[in-house]
Amino acid sequence: MLTVDIHEAGATLEQLVEQAANGEPFIISKAGQPLVKVIAIDAKRPYATNRLGFLAGKIKVPDDFDQMGREEIERMFEDKA
Repeated sequence: MLTVDIHEAGATLEQLVEQAANGEPFIISKAGQPLVKVIAIDAKRPYATNRLGFLAGKIKVPDDFDQMGREEIERMFEDKA
């Protein structure tokens, strides 16, 4: 990934932003230390996973799931009292 010093980035910002918008993100550094990563707003993160709904239609939750094991749990707490 392209790394640009902050002073160079200031001088070529328009070109750099255009590259980022076209799918070529870059890093701005200062004194050799990375500061920020510039990436297009609509860019997909390769490591991002859409977790919500990933098992939709593959499992069934019983209607009484909130009562499952209730008696056993109650007994465990009664034994501790």
